[in-house]
Amino acid sequence: MAKVIIGSRGSKLALTQSRQVADALRGFHPSLTVEIVEIKTSGDRNLGASLSELGGKGAFTKELEDALLDRRCDIAVHSLKDLPTTLPDGLRVLCTPGREDTRDVLVCRKDAALDSLPQGAIVGTSSLRRRALLANMRPDLHAIEFRGNVDTRLQKLRDGKADACILAAAGLKRLALLDEVEMRVAEFRAHWLDWLPAPGQGALGIEGRDGDVATARLLAPLHDAATFAATVAERAFLNELGAGCQAPVGALATCPEGSRLHLTGCVLSKDGARKVEGIEHGLINEPETTGRALAQELIRLGANVSG
Repeated sequence: MAKVIIGSRGSKLALTQSRQVADALRGFHPSLTVEIVEIKTSGDRNLGASLSELGGKGAFTKELEDALLDRRCDIAVHSLKDLPTTLPDGLRVLCTPGREDTRDVLVCRKDAALDSLPQGAIVGTSSLRRRALLANMRPDLHAIEFRGNVDTRLQKLRDGKADACILAAAGLKRLALLDEVEMRVAEFRAHWLDWLPAPGQGALGIEGRDGDVATARLLAPLHDAATFAATVAERAFLNELGAGCQAPVGALATCPEGSRLHLTGCVLSKDGARKVEGIEHGLINEPETTGRALAQELIRLGANVSG
């Protein structure tokens, strides 16, 4: 009997995503045995440190990748936005299932939207992109570091450590928390923000060993071609900029016409004072070309991820 071992971080969201992949694999392959093993990452062990101090979001993936290379697991399930664009030798993304909601959510302790938060309100986020976008749209607001899993961040908000926080809609939806958050009017509401997400946001990346044909075949029914093309374009854009997962860069690609790819991207200065943005169109079967072309155009226009 065939068996697949999934490596997963131990957070509720990571385990939920891994269980969803496990259930999908069992659904397509009823005789398949699927096991999930929890692997502690340096990012999970050092919640007091900022992501920049930990070396970026690779702090959430290195130990999982070591387990893949050591053959302690067959695949690792990542939130694709957390996966560095350059993978270790011998590993690759084997599968990208259908994408969840790509948007960010502003969660408030009171019924308020971004434009109605009081001047000087405190907003929690650990993302440089979100901080820069926040500073660009509302420079009067005060952003503070908000690390931890989704439940931890929501509890910090309930405890009054901030007036609002910014989270990914996909995580709230996968945890079945979005409707609950929206209904808790006395504590906070969720509001959609009209800005670009992180490259790969809302998508899962299932990483495995290059050359593992048997596992790739098992994952094939889960693969979504449109999600793959869109996220490859977004990650190629990020990579061409020479930026990491934590850089103040937003990107979103869509495939509205089937064969065509539309990519929108932006690069901000860390203080949000400067923003360069643009759109590139290309073919769905040439996503890397589209991503690189947009990055080169924004660099020509003055984009600088180190600024």
